[in-house]
Amino acid sequence: MNKPLSVLSRIILFVCAVSLIAVLFTPVWRIELDAPQYPEGLILFIHATGLKGNVDIINGLNHYIGMKSLHNEDFIEFKLLPYFIVFFALANILIIYINRKKWLNILFITFVSFGIVAMIDFWKWEYDYGHNLNPNAAIVVPNMSYQPPLIGFKQLLNFGAYSVPDIGGWIFIVVGALLGFLVFYENIYIKKFRNKNLITALIFLFFISGCTTDADKIVVGKDNCAMCKMTITDPKYGAKLVTKKGKIFKFDDVDCMMSFLKDDVNKINVKDKYIVDYCANHSLVNIKNAFLLKSEQIHAPMNGNIIGFSSEDSLQKYAEMLSGEKLNRNYFGK
Repeated sequence: MNKPLSVLSRIILFVCAVSLIAVLFTPVWRIELDAPQYPEGLILFIHATGLKGNVDIINGLNHYIGMKSLHNEDFIEFKLLPYFIVFFALANILIIYINRKKWLNILFITFVSFGIVAMIDFWKWEYDYGHNLNPNAAIVVPNMSYQPPLIGFKQLLNFGAYSVPDIGGWIFIVVGALLGFLVFYENIYIKKFRNKNLITALIFLFFISGCTTDADKIVVGKDNCAMCKMTITDPKYGAKLVTKKGKIFKFDDVDCMMSFLKDDVNKINVKDKYIVDYCANHSLVNIKNAFLLKSEQIHAPMNGNIIGFSSEDSLQKYAEMLSGEKLNRNYFGK
């Protein structure tokens, strides 16, 4: 529990410290308001030290519906938050100096707890702001509250309110994720795999990801069809097979893929079949999720006359243009 930290952990802790200092100079959160009378929208930026953006305009609008005006001096959070940010930045540096796993664990728990408390405080502020209305306001809508969303979208009369993290907020999230990773790395990974090198593991993961079907796309002018051996020159009609052992076969036409599977020489255990999205030449979609169209007006390299799409809307559009027939996904077998 109290062993020294790895070099990797100390480097990441330093990055976290520098990143947290950057939060002092960037907006942590943003609330956007969209309405027909404000086509460019209104934005409220919440910084660690105060509110910026269209504060005066938003205060003027809120006055009519009885909401409180926003003033930096009314929020104790803007006085305390900069100190908390500096505290956590210095804590990261201090743990690099102390160099003990125990204090890394304490930092992670404290940082996550602070984040939870901060979000609860933000929600309470929004609740008070949106519910405690002046009953003598110019516009009173019975049983209406104007609490902005904690995160996401909410319709408030004719205004659409979007509440999302800004640069500083995403930095907080990433720092929390990095600290969580370090806790896992120091307490679990090193303990169980101490004889293995992290770099080796990363290379392995990179190799695995490099072998995934999403990353391995058909390369025009370089890849050859596994069936007819011709160089693939038009990717719109291409297809691909992946075996259970991870081997990949590429084709210039779906018909070539089906002929390949029927050939007794090529008895393979198929894991997945893919077809190129006709609307995105180099994008492959699993046939289980694809929408398939057959038409005599389609001139594929080997006269397969079948194209695929990732969305049904695209299928309908081309079905009308090409007078085509929609195929069942089981057309290519299970």
